[in-house]
Amino acid sequence: MAMGKLALAAKVTHVPSLYLSELDGPHKGCRQAAIDGHHEIGRRCRELGVDTVVVFDVHWLVNSEYHINCAPHFEGVYTSNELPHFIKNMPYAYPGNPQLGHLIADVANELGVKTRAHSETTLDLEYGTLVPMRYMNGDQHFRAVSVAGWCMWHDLQTSARFGLAVRRAIEERYDGTVAILASGSLSHHFANNGTAEQFMHKVWDPFLEATDRHVVAMWERGDWKTFCGMLPMYNEKCWGEGGMHDTAMLLGALGWDRYEGRAEVVTPYFGSSGTGQINAILPVTPLPA
Repeated sequence: MAMGKLALAAKVTHVPSLYLSELDGPHKGCRQAAIDGHHEIGRRCRELGVDTVVVFDVHWLVNSEYHINCAPHFEGVYTSNELPHFIKNMPYAYPGNPQLGHLIADVANELGVKTRAHSETTLDLEYGTLVPMRYMNGDQHFRAVSVAGWCMWHDLQTSARFGLAVRRAIEERYDGTVAILASGSLSHHFANNGTAEQFMHKVWDPFLEATDRHVVAMWERGDWKTFCGMLPMYNEKCWGEGGMHDTAMLLGALGWDRYEGRAEVVTPYFGSSGTGQINAILPVTPLPA
């Protein structure tokens, strides 16, 4: 029987200003802390022997069921259709992992969560996957699998169950070592049109920032019971990115409200174009019985 390992789990930022931060111009270097955080997570994954990174990507919108992009190979030149002035003509190439994608879909379907894995596909990657992969996986060391995390008509409880399926698929059926990333924001109210410049490094509203900081403190002390209980309202009141389904999947994989780990903040909380962002590692502990 295969005995795989979930070695690392993290909530990560994918703000497009990471890419701007690399380029010559007024914003060069502005996101170095977040880039360094991605490098650190990539370094830890290498240390832990990770072969595949599964990304819950809130930029991939789906209207029905759960979907996994597990093509054998990804390659292209990406321009964001949402923010074409932020990410344009960004080349990428990563190996995929069709086997793991299908194993996750099998287990999810057995758990009653309707899921499809797409390996024979022309689906491209979205920037929730491409941005972290750029800094963690520039040398194509890891295989990448992308999961749709912008689930328009789904509930968070089902997404948590999907996350559990990911964990079980890895541990019970996969022969390898995997990391999972919830790639998405904390609060996610973009700066209103015309105000982008002044909010480049700020959160849109003090309520949003205060709530985010409260949440981060909760994560650091391991109060997951409270956090999971408030997640639907947090999502609703703080304009959750992709409905915060990436976070529900991540917590589902770790034990949901019975998870007992304490978050380790790798890149401290920061504001970006109005939104609240962080890189935080959530230690993988045994699933509660």
